[in-house]
Amino acid sequence: MEILSSLSLTSSPIPPKLRYIPTPFSVSRLNRSRSSRSLTRCFHNPAVATKFTRIKVGEDFPAEYGEWFPEVDPGRRRRAGVLLHPTSLRGPYGIGDLGREAFNFIDWLHLAGCSVWQVLPLVPPDDEGSPYSGQDANCGNTLLISLEELVSDGLLTTDELPHPIDANSVNYSVVANIKDSLITKAAERLLSSDGELKVQLEAFRRDPGISSWLEDSAYFAAIDDSLRTVSWFEWPDPLKNRHLAALEEIYQSKKHFIDVFITKQFLFQRQWKKVHQYAQIKGVSIMGDMPIYVGYHSADVWANKKYFLLNRRGFPRLVSGVPPDAFSETGQLWGSPLYDWKAMDKDGYSWWLRRIRRAQNLYDEFRIDHFRGFAGYWAVPSDAKVAMVGSWKVGPRTSLFEAISRTVGKINIVAEDLGVITEDVVQLKKYIGAPGMAVLQFGFGSNAENPHLPHNHECNQVVYTGTHDNDTV
Repeated sequence: MEILSSLSLTSSPIPPKLRYIPTPFSVSRLNRSRSSRSLTRCFHNPAVATKFTRIKVGEDFPAEYGEWFPEVDPGRRRRAGVLLHPTSLRGPYGIGDLGREAFNFIDWLHLAGCSVWQVLPLVPPDDEGSPYSGQDANCGNTLLISLEELVSDGLLTTDELPHPIDANSVNYSVVANIKDSLITKAAERLLSSDGELKVQLEAFRRDPGISSWLEDSAYFAAIDDSLRTVSWFEWPDPLKNRHLAALEEIYQSKKHFIDVFITKQFLFQRQWKKVHQYAQIKGVSIMGDMPIYVGYHSADVWANKKYFLLNRRGFPRLVSGVPPDAFSETGQLWGSPLYDWKAMDKDGYSWWLRRIRRAQNLYDEFRIDHFRGFAGYWAVPSDAKVAMVGSWKVGPRTSLFEAISRTVGKINIVAEDLGVITEDVVQLKKYIGAPGMAVLQFGFGSNAENPHLPHNHECNQVVYTGTHDNDTV
């Protein structure tokens, strides 16, 4: 659990600058020395005009004058919150979930005066448990589904609940063995039911904001479940290249799997929506997290190959990473496929627009990880063993955000601007009006100009004690 706070331009603790303007009298009538002219000051600040300005000297103020106090935080933009992924809540089956403990945590935030709950990506994690390179950028992690909430919905019985276990960390294999079969059973019961919840499920499937990605995700999961290869690159060509006949065959042979997969996503969405709505009632904004890149073995790449820098066989030509820095002499090789920004621009960034809309559906606001990649990104040949052999390439810059503004409208984002931050990144952040970040743990062991030290913090910024990459304080 990490603490975060934000400070906007409207709540700056720095007083307005004073402009020293010599009066005409001091310039033309008196022969003063250059150093003495600044003694005549004019405070140039329009904000001093108030509703009481018209009252003349010596007259009485209205009765309410005694209660006219200065605003501590105009616009109510100074906030405090906590970064805590739902998996870290104290759940009964080896993982936090979207049940009682999530609501209790929101209550605690409310009582503590915190108005932000930041979570990590809610997507299914990769084999190592990281949600930053999972198999899908839009699906929810169904292991977060609360079994007790499924009992409340009449999809499970109390007798079917497993015995609680005590665990200090999440072991996804253990959790899956405990929960997955019961969540599947609940989904199957919902599919065979005939009630209001079934009606909601059908509406979920028809929702264009959901179906635009859910069908691809379901087919990808069904094929992956059948073939169990390391990546979709190893699939037979008809499936690898999404031939209609091959997909129809998958639908016929895996229809039950596809229906259950979609129903599980509905159950996740339903429980998350309850948590989100409760947070809004309590005045707590939920901040999500969006990795800039997606994993190669994902529905996102498989279903949208033209938007990624792949060769004719479908393998990445270039992959993501960052150059050498203070933390790594050879840089960091992330290995995610890079976007074909020219192809995305030509198509109006439709893939990104769907992703942004999905984030807005889940969160009140969200952080974009590795924001600097929109200005310039580090590209590494896919056969490289280290990231240091890469090079900088120009990103989409303002064109992506202009497309978002035209089509989606206003979005509330935080720009993760850590690492190698060049001037173009700073200007892009200012252009879209997004706050950046500072991390207090990064402020140690450096000089006074370290941007993470409190005296160097900016007004429009989110300040963390640490992120998911740091130890907790």
